[in-house]
Amino acid sequence: MRILIADDDPITRRLLESSLAQWDYEVTATRDGQQAWQALQRLGTPPPLLVLDWLMPGIDGVELCRRIRQTPDLQPAYVILLTSRGHRQDVVEGLEAGADDYVTKPFNPDELRARIQVGVRVMKLQWILADRVKDLEGALQRVNQLQGLLPICCYCKKIRDDGNYWHQVESYIEEHSGVHFSRGVCPECMEKMKGQVETAAGF
Repeated sequence: MRILIADDDPITRRLLESSLAQWDYEVTATRDGQQAWQALQRLGTPPPLLVLDWLMPGIDGVELCRRIRQTPDLQPAYVILLTSRGHRQDVVEGLEAGADDYVTKPFNPDELRARIQVGVRVMKLQWILADRVKDLEGALQRVNQLQGLLPICCYCKKIRDDGNYWHQVESYIEEHSGVHFSRGVCPECMEKMKGQVETAAGF
């Protein structure tokens, strides 16, 4: 998973980059909020997880959080703030700006790793949920197609599609709903078949 970090302190930035690389994350490192914001806009696929220093020149971590939450393509990102501010009101301010979690500086590597793992789990759950929603929307679309008016031949019972092609009922429903048919004979047809056999046999 790719992680973007932003910290104006070169020592902290190198420590972050080294730790994350050691934990097998792909790292995009930026030196301040402005560079981080430019990187987020430039990258085709934004990183799903960000570690941002609170105090940076120009655009600080809190302002960057606000911009991220106001940008639709970036909203799902999981944001961790690094801060030397440990007061409750400061923490509240960061969370209200859009941060998902925070780590106090100087950071403990084990704590940071644990909190990043939480972020990774959250993002994976979001992706799974998004896939389920997509599947559900597709299923609803197929149901809606079946609920519409279908031209059907009154003799052979074939169905005409939007391209003016005629299909057997089974193949049309299978294609548009994912339903698969098993074959059987209903009691009424069974009686008819039995009568036809008896008639043919002269009973």
